[in-house]
Amino acid sequence: MSTHPGPPPIRAVPVRHYGRWVFVAVMVVALALVVRAFWGADIDYSVTLRFLTAGNVLSGLVNTVVISVLAQAVGIALGVVFAVMAMSRHAEVRAVSAAYVWLFRGTPVLVQLLLWYNLSLVVSTVTVPGVGSWPTNQLITPFIAALLGLGINEGAYMAEIVRAGIQSIDHGQSEAAQALGMSPLLTMRRVVLPQAMRVIVPPTGNEFVSMLKMSSLAYAIQYGELLQSAVKIYSNNLAIVELLLTVSIWYLALTSVATVFQGFLERRFSRGVMGNGRPSVRSRLLGLGGPGTKGAVR
Repeated sequence: MSTHPGPPPIRAVPVRHYGRWVFVAVMVVALALVVRAFWGADIDYSVTLRFLTAGNVLSGLVNTVVISVLAQAVGIALGVVFAVMAMSRHAEVRAVSAAYVWLFRGTPVLVQLLLWYNLSLVVSTVTVPGVGSWPTNQLITPFIAALLGLGINEGAYMAEIVRAGIQSIDHGQSEAAQALGMSPLLTMRRVVLPQAMRVIVPPTGNEFVSMLKMSSLAYAIQYGELLQSAVKIYSNNLAIVELLLTVSIWYLALTSVATVFQGFLERRFSRGVMGNGRPSVRSRLLGLGGPGTKGAVR
């Protein structure tokens, strides 16, 4: 038997991440400086808390939620339409979609809002044949201008998001559906879009969070959203920073709720498409949906 000693045991040497500790120290110092600046400033935080539930602020909060939800809905509807157009076989249809995305993504939202609000300088009256005519400045109220400006601009971004989601689905899904006699529209509605939602939902949630904050730009066209309500208040009492902090608290609350709802939707659509042992749409189309599946989806 050999008595030659074996190799010495390997000992784990702890790795010291000095850069991480330096980063943490810098962040703590920066946070301390910010807290010190606000703590030493002449700010009456009781005013901030008191106006959180003021009638004007709550009214502006409701208007912010309403315009954000409606504008996002308009953006999603337009996004689906122009995304489908972008994948059309006809070059003219694709060109219209590309021009829409190029125009509304390439110009600032604030400029678009101001253009819609001042549309009466371009078109003095709006005429509907067989119905009547109305002055444009009566039809384009601050609410309508904000809805058109935010919604149509959002549609350009949603078109790219929806297009990317649709293109992420294997083309074999559409071929299988068409082989079963499904029309292109039915294939898009029942096969492609349900699966694309797991790709579409996360960026759409981010877009809605951005919409909640971007709605503050409607302040420039006199729409009574959250920021506009705060401006009216601090124009009288001169508590500028206090009211801006009030607005910031409400925006943080809104975006936090939207983020939680986004996470719920992401989990739901991920589970509905592939998770929890459920068959995929393609399997159901081919009659391979597992126990209890007798045939393809009709």
